[in-house]
Amino acid sequence: MNASARPSDARPVPRGTSAVPGRDAASGTRRHSAAGRLGLFVGVCLMGIWSFFPIYWMIVSSLRPERDLFRTPALIPETLDPHLTSYRNLLWLTDYPRQFLNSLIVAGAVVAITLVVSVIVSYVISRYRVRGKSMIIGGMLYAYMFPPMLLAIPLLSIFAKWDIADSLLSLIIAHCTMTIPLGVWLLWGFFKAMPMHLEEAAMVDGCTRAGAFFRVVLPLSLPGIVTVAIFSFLLSWTDYVFALVMISSDSLKTLPLGLASILGSFDARWGELMAGATLITLPLLVIFILLSRYFIQGLAAGAVKG
Repeated sequence: MNASARPSDARPVPRGTSAVPGRDAASGTRRHSAAGRLGLFVGVCLMGIWSFFPIYWMIVSSLRPERDLFRTPALIPETLDPHLTSYRNLLWLTDYPRQFLNSLIVAGAVVAITLVVSVIVSYVISRYRVRGKSMIIGGMLYAYMFPPMLLAIPLLSIFAKWDIADSLLSLIIAHCTMTIPLGVWLLWGFFKAMPMHLEEAAMVDGCTRAGAFFRVVLPLSLPGIVTVAIFSFLLSWTDYVFALVMISSDSLKTLPLGLASILGSFDARWGELMAGATLITLPLLVIFILLSRYFIQGLAAGAVKG
């Protein structure tokens, strides 16, 4: 028998097929993976366009000449107003600077109060034995689910009895009813996920309970604290319902309330309205750009279920 002869049971490999069985499966997996990545990329791009387009349209409309605002809209403006007439009219002919200051005072006070109360309450609940702990956390989350209008009317009657109605103080307290429950719930999840032995090691090294809290817990809690601060500032800065109910004096109006008054019954100042909306978003945009890393970390850590 010829040693070079092919065995009778061997079969030639058909042309166009692979001799390795797993190679076809691997190539198919790669094709499916590439198609999945492409679909994900397209979906993210469409979602980004859908989210950014209103902001783009707002900014572009604030820069258009007034005559172009009432023509057939174009996606890319043909001309822009080099004199920024809408912004100049907004700042010089309205009380926008005063409203900006009112909003800044209210939002700053709300952030400070929310952080102090939320940090203390959430830390005590997560580290000490407190009766009804689950009920407290559940009540905080349930309170945040109430719509603002449902709380605004009872709060207004309470503030009227306290003789603080139509004041920035009443608006600050009203905003805190929404921001403190959210802050306590987020920070409670953050502190719950933080190992207890870090504080115990600090106390072994000579720190008191307060020293361990300020030197160990607070620095490690910075992402969660920044997240609560951003949420509190966002809710207070953009609030319209509480301001509409609580504030009646023109000198105490905040930005959303003052901006709504630009849109009159017979005169639609769309250029000034879009310019004001653009200026409202600028502080939020700056905050998110500077603190986005802490914000994402805080959301991920606060989502831990205890």
